[in-house]
Amino acid sequence: MDTSAIIVCAGNSTRMQGKNKILLPLGDKLVIGVTMTAFQNSESIKEIIIVARQQDIPEIKAEAERIGITKLASCTEGGATRQESVMNGLKCVSKDTKLIAVHDGARPLVKPEHIEKTIKDARVFGGATLGVPVKDTIKVVEDGLITDTPPRSSLYITQTPQVFKKHLYFEGVDFALEHGLDFTDDCQLVEAVGGKICMTVGDYTNIKITTPEDIRLAEVMTEV
Repeated sequence: MDTSAIIVCAGNSTRMQGKNKILLPLGDKLVIGVTMTAFQNSESIKEIIIVARQQDIPEIKAEAERIGITKLASCTEGGATRQESVMNGLKCVSKDTKLIAVHDGARPLVKPEHIEKTIKDARVFGGATLGVPVKDTIKVVEDGLITDTPPRSSLYITQTPQVFKKHLYFEGVDFALEHGLDFTDDCQLVEAVGGKICMTVGDYTNIKITTPEDIRLAEVMTEV
């Protein structure tokens, strides 16, 4: 066990009609409970760090205790942006950690075997992200007009976790801070310093819960 998981769930849930999606029920757990369980059951994960809104932390801790999450090392408050939130989580990472895995708290259906697969690829390449091939034809549009049709075979939907060797990820963080950059995707941090990221193929069930319809879809998937 040499990987620290930073689970980010500090968003304001504006598209969930004011409800915090990570605290919604999903089966016999909360959404964040299902997410934590996936990392609890991943052999390479040594600790779980939750980044959340301050008012949500007590309920997250209570859920972790209720369902037996023993790898939860700390909970910390999120920042104004996703990147700031991840950086707050980085401050809680153990010194002897070798890899950092960043995951969206609202992706509860990620499978432990896919977490392990992504970590394995990151050990080889320095960084890896879970993702799936695009199914639809994608168009590039400018001013309402199609300007390009990228080959579908080269397009992937990026998911999480995104896993990186710690020294490489910190190099990307330092670069972003030095140049005043704020990325919405953790891979961009490592790409910015020339790092190579492996696309680890997962599956389409690793959805991100964003709207009320998504939670109903996740409920169906957990029943299958």
